[in-house]
Amino acid sequence: MFHKAIILSLGLLTLAGCNAQKKAKAPKSTGEKVSNTKGTKSSAQNGGIIYFNPGENKFLKEYEMNVTFKGISEDSRCPEGVNCIWAGVAVAQVEVMSTTSRPVILNLATLDNAGRNYHQSQEFNGYTVSLEEVTPFPKADGGAKALEGKYKIGIKITKAGGSSTTK
Repeated sequence: MFHKAIILSLGLLTLAGCNAQKKAKAPKSTGEKVSNTKGTKSSAQNGGIIYFNPGENKFLKEYEMNVTFKGISEDSRCPEGVNCIWAGVAVAQVEVMSTTSRPVILNLATLDNAGRNYHQSQEFNGYTVSLEEVTPFPKADGGAKALEGKYKIGIKITKAGGSSTTK
C-alpha cells in the first residue's frame, strides 16, 4: 500500500512539472501575427520579404504553406574588401510544404545562371518562391566557413502567373 502511495505522488509531481513547462513555453498574445517559432511580424511588412534564421520554421497562413530554412549549401560570394573576377553565389536550401503536399526542398540562389543550375526563383504549388537576400556577407579573414549558423535569408512569395504546378 505504501508503494502505491509513493508511485501515485511521483506521478502527480511529474504531471505538475509538465504543466508548468507548457505554461512557460506558451507565446504571449500581442495582437501581431506570429510564426511557429519566433514572434515575427506578418510578411505584409518589410515589403513582403519574410526573414528566416537557420533551422527556423514558419507556417505562412496567407499562403497555406510551411517554410523552413534548412541552411546555406554553398557560398562562393566575393568577400567584402576583396577584388574578385566573379561576384559568386550563395545557395539557400528552403523546405516548403503546403497543407496538401509533401515537403520539397528548393535550392534558391542569389542569382540566376541556368548553365550552373542556379535559380533565384522556383515555383511551388501555384506560388513563386524567390530568394531576395542572404546576410551577412563573407569577410576576407574568415570566409564563408566563419558564417555557418549565422546566416539570415529573406524570401518573397508571390502568386505564380500560370498553371498551379508543384516543382
